[in-house]
Amino acid sequence: MQDFLFEWLSGAGAEAAVFASAFISSTLMPGGSEALLAGALSQTPDDTPRLCRLVLLATAGNTLGAMTTWLIGRLIPEREKTDRALVWLRRWGAPALLLSWLPLAAGWLRMPAASCAVWMAVGKLLRYVVVAAGTLSLV
Repeated sequence: MQDFLFEWLSGAGAEAAVFASAFISSTLMPGGSEALLAGALSQTPDDTPRLCRLVLLATAGNTLGAMTTWLIGRLIPEREKTDRALVWLRRWGAPALLLSWLPLAAGWLRMPAASCAVWMAVGKLLRYVVVAAGTLSLV
């Protein structure tokens, strides 16, 4: 079983799994995309194009998942917004989305989709680059 898992993580199936895991992890459902990405990266640490592709797929999946969460927030009817996190988000705007836990609130506050997507993508890319660098330093 362990050999099958390592073989699978070094193949093309890992790319789809990394994307799907990153998407699911960024919606309202829990997930472990960082662990899956680290596992896939550790199987072929010398394949730079594959490493870059995996990080970009994780970033794309996580950003699309966050935008799905943003859309869910957008569908919530507006009412008075006084929560501390919402006040903080309103103060800092879209750059606050570097912190990946705010997409639902950003949608609810009707923040612009394009700037939200850009800031979320930057934050997620930075997180996955740190995961990749940490993983590769241990392999």
